[in-house]
Amino acid sequence: MQAGEAVLVRHPREPWPGLALAVTAACRAHGGGGIACAFAVAGDLAAIVWPPAAVAARVDGLWRHTCFEVFIGPAGRPDYLEFNLAPSGQWAAYAFAGYRAPAPAPALRPPSISTTRGARRLSLNAVVDPHPWPDEGGPTTLEVGLSAVIEHESGTLGYYSLSHPAERPDFHDRRGFGLRLERAPRTGATAGGYAV
Repeated sequence: MQAGEAVLVRHPREPWPGLALAVTAACRAHGGGGIACAFAVAGDLAAIVWPPAAVAARVDGLWRHTCFEVFIGPAGRPDYLEFNLAPSGQWAAYAFAGYRAPAPAPALRPPSISTTRGARRLSLNAVVDPHPWPDEGGPTTLEVGLSAVIEHESGTLGYYSLSHPAERPDFHDRRGFGLRLERAPRTGATAGGYAV
């Protein structure tokens, strides 16, 4: 599937209190060499636990509560990156040499994150930096997985993704990296760390 807006589906085997939500996500190559991602959740937002606004910082464990996730790996290679993006503005990034095999933490620019919330819709936009891979000689085609963890007020977590190839939720499964994206080169002067 080429990059664009996609519907994220909830894992059907996990318990969920029956709350109907529409969860969508999109990504595209960004002129600064990064990847621009957009997530939206529409429905009864009052029943969702949203993390409170916080200072933008790298924080582990965001996936235990409501957050959005982006997985990026070079086509034809086992290594990949994971980004966690919380509506609070906090974030995390992890590198893997292969399936759930941790690699040294990459030195990446912090993502830019902006969140807008209305009565029945929350939108999060972010630009992430997939650049442990060099511009010259690095991968040109990336496989991308987009997903979300949604926490219901009961404490139940809903796992949303482009697809769920495994019997249990597993966003690390490369079969779920359903988008292909041609990497854009870094260009021009930057604003906030990203070219414009």
